[in-house]
Amino acid sequence: MLDLKLIRRDPDGVRASLARRGDGSAERLDDLLRLDEEWRSATATAEAERARQKAAGEQIAAAKGKGEDASAAIAEMKAVADRVKEQTARAKAAEDELQGLLRSLPNLTDPTAAPQDTVVREWGEATKTGRDHLELAGERIDMERGARLSGSRFAYLRGDLARLELTLVSWALDKLAGHGFEAVVPPVLVREEALYGTGFLPDTEQQIYHLPADDLYLVGTSEVALASLHAGEIVEGLPLRYAGFSPCFRREAGAAGKDTRGIFRVHQFDKVEMFSFVEPSASADEHERILSIEEEILQELEVPYRVVNIAVDDLGASAAKKFDCEAWLPGQGRYRELTSCSNTTDYQARRLDIRFRPDGGKPETLHTLNGTAVAVQRTLIALLENGQQEDGSVALPEVLRPYGAPSSLPSALG
Repeated sequence: MLDLKLIRRDPDGVRASLARRGDGSAERLDDLLRLDEEWRSATATAEAERARQKAAGEQIAAAKGKGEDASAAIAEMKAVADRVKEQTARAKAAEDELQGLLRSLPNLTDPTAAPQDTVVREWGEATKTGRDHLELAGERIDMERGARLSGSRFAYLRGDLARLELTLVSWALDKLAGHGFEAVVPPVLVREEALYGTGFLPDTEQQIYHLPADDLYLVGTSEVALASLHAGEIVEGLPLRYAGFSPCFRREAGAAGKDTRGIFRVHQFDKVEMFSFVEPSASADEHERILSIEEEILQELEVPYRVVNIAVDDLGASAAKKFDCEAWLPGQGRYRELTSCSNTTDYQARRLDIRFRPDGGKPETLHTLNGTAVAVQRTLIALLENGQQEDGSVALPEVLRPYGAPSSLPSALG
């Protein structure tokens, strides 16, 4: 949620920042300012009338104490009470509409967020082409039985590929612990306010699984649960950094084709997610820090990638700026998104009422950031396709050996 005080103080700056998104949110700012003025005006009028009401009450009491006629004062008090009720209702209506409009606005954009997708740098040799992950995995990725069980875009991971997932997760959590992230296994069923707090509602309803009988939602990322870990709190000891591991669920859209072949875009997947709570002055540096960890992971996994500064008109509602790391997938012969990291500034923290007390002073809203450490299914694709050998076997990165991973997976080709 945006800071209403900032909107009042610098409406032109806020309007210009929102206009970069190209989603029409800037055009709603005039209505918001009008409602804010109406709310404040009605509230001030109601308060003034309440003061008159109190004074009239005192006059009535004094008149009655003296045995004087108080009928005129009583009539005036009734009229004042009616005006108080009218202005209070007017203020409430304006405030409700104002808050609804404020909730609908996305975050302000970082001035350094790119006007269009911009490649920042590349790493590794992105020239290899070859078989895709389904050919290389064979029955270790069982789409047919997954579909029979749950419908399209569900899969069984079997055998050494299932074990490789657990190896990846263990390795990633140890690596993140070395960078100061506390491991967390969070709930994956959350209430509506958690999704609202992170900006997924109202925005991405079409992607979210809802359980109406319990009024709970399945998360599409552990970012939702990690952000709510300190909801309503005044926290101490910033920065606070967490590494959440959880299954994730999304009603992924997409036409039939390479996006929906295999496990690239599935409805259920596993992910290790980084989440940071920091002071506002530290959020830009923290964003770069999270990105550097994502790159470190990809480099140690020997996956060629490029970093993309995501176009400002493609940012989610909560993000002020976002980087994607796109891995080279030989089976598709192109780069595809593997991880992302976003600076959401004070947008989520304001919605979730998470604050800190700088130098023991008055509590202020902090900043939150998130980033994917390992999106397991897509990382498995990248490992399979980039590690493929002529005979169909798959060489695995040296860094996973201490965690029990073999040097290679045997060929699944007949």
